[in-house]
Amino acid sequence: MSRAATETALINGPDGPIELIIDTPEHVRGIALVCHPHPLFHGANTNKVAHTLARVFRDLGYAALRPNFRGVGKSVGEHDNGIAETEDMLAVISWAQSRWGGLPLALGGFSFGAYVQTRVAARLAEGVTPAGRIVLVGTAAGQVTGARSYTTLPVAKDSLIIHGERDETVALANVLEWAEPQELPVVVVAGADHFFHGKLHIIRSIIDRAWSPLP
Repeated sequence: MSRAATETALINGPDGPIELIIDTPEHVRGIALVCHPHPLFHGANTNKVAHTLARVFRDLGYAALRPNFRGVGKSVGEHDNGIAETEDMLAVISWAQSRWGGLPLALGGFSFGAYVQTRVAARLAEGVTPAGRIVLVGTAAGQVTGARSYTTLPVAKDSLIIHGERDETVALANVLEWAEPQELPVVVVAGADHFFHGKLHIIRSIIDRAWSPLP
């Protein structure tokens, strides 16, 4: 029988506590950070896409950490358009590495969370532990619904980018325009909206086909 487990935790961040959900497999072989959608539009670590990403990572052998961004749940602080959020996520990674050591690191993000993860990946690339796997879903790029605009950073060429054909929040054209100069493939899910209603299983199957469990 699997001994996978789910727990919650409060850890110290740069400006105060950060609330986490942690999904751990029986044998932890890697660390995955999963970021949820925009906190000012009801995004939280219980979001279904974030939950799906966390469970896929867990099944691949990662301890999957889902923080609440600042101002959500028990996480302290005010929304900072991804700047302070990046520092918070780096603090979560440092905490995870203090618990599990220097295991392979992966990043997953949805919508605003995907945008934040491009910033986290860029910071990690400057250090000794870059992210080995990156998956971004419904990536906030360019002008999106609500007149918000995102300068989304480039990511590694082997990153997995998944977007809904009928995304009403972030136009597919925005993501293709961001990906084109990077020569970065984008996996388009036919008929999927921004929140992948009825399509979450496809996200799982795409990742499962692309990545094997950690040895």
